[in-house]
Amino acid sequence: MSELNGRIGGVTQGYDLHAGWNGERLDGRIGGTFQGKDIKLTVRAGDVDGRIGGTFAGFDADGDVTPQSVSVRLGGRIDGDDVHLQISGDRVRGRYSGRIDGKDIDLHVSGDRLHGRIGGVLDGKDVNLTLNGVPVEVAALAAVCAYKALEDQQAQDASAASSSNSGG
Repeated sequence: MSELNGRIGGVTQGYDLHAGWNGERLDGRIGGTFQGKDIKLTVRAGDVDGRIGGTFAGFDADGDVTPQSVSVRLGGRIDGDDVHLQISGDRVRGRYSGRIDGKDIDLHVSGDRLHGRIGGVLDGKDVNLTLNGVPVEVAALAAVCAYKALEDQQAQDASAASSSNSGG
């Protein structure tokens, strides 16, 4: 079994990503034991589907994954985000969430590492993963899933802090 390991985000505001790959299924964990989400993706004949998180606090992944591109919907039809990636040589580039309110994805493959950035210089997150035999397209999708899980958690934390501050 191949292993995908690394981190999305920084030291204090980031999530670890650890998952096993058996050639068809990526199974693992984004984040830690208490604050994080399980990741389960199945890839068959270019089609990917799966779930990140649990039944209630999570989101679906559904779309197409090939060695040249990723086109996946994370979440539902209304409250979800699109992921579009182009893979060429050692570059993975694309967009997460939309043309206006979305984030750029700029990743590089160096040997057995996938690294780069999702989002801009100020509001983006670093990606640093060791592939260990996991296909680049699957690893890149997992990185975006981890990014979404981290962004969702930070938005939830900010909302909770805002509501507790205004309740006084």
